[in-house]
This record gives sequence, C-alpha cells and structure tokens, in this order.
Amino acid sequence: MPAPGHLKRSQRENLLSELKNSNSPQLIQRILILLLMDDGKTYQEISDFLDCGYRTVAYWCIHSAISL
Repeated sequence: MPAPGHLKRSQRENLLSELKNSNSPQLIQRILILLLMDDGKTYQEISDFLDCGYRTVAYWCIHSAISL
C-alpha cells in the first residue's frame, strides 16, 4: 500500500543520515523499505527491488507507522 510523503522532512533526513552511517544489513534494509514506501512504491515493488519477502516489507511498513 503506497504512502507517498508520509514521512516528515526531519524523519526522512534522520533515516538518510542513519542509512549512511549504518553497518547493519538489517537496519539498512528496514530504512530502505521506509524510504521506498515514502516514495510511493508498493509493497510488491519494494519486495522485488530489495529481493526480500513481501511479508517482511508489509511488517516493517505497518510497524514503522506506529513508531514514526
């Protein structure tokens, strides 16, 4: 479910900063999921692009909405 523009500017900047500084593949994947969702990509498009499971994308998109 695409949600373009759901991140505030400061949230997006924080995610981009963390992406540059992170050494954790899991964290990088989660950040990319959120950034791609913010760009309006569907769960399936994100899943295909990152070569990860659809359920993984859906999980992090839904659970990040709670913490953002």
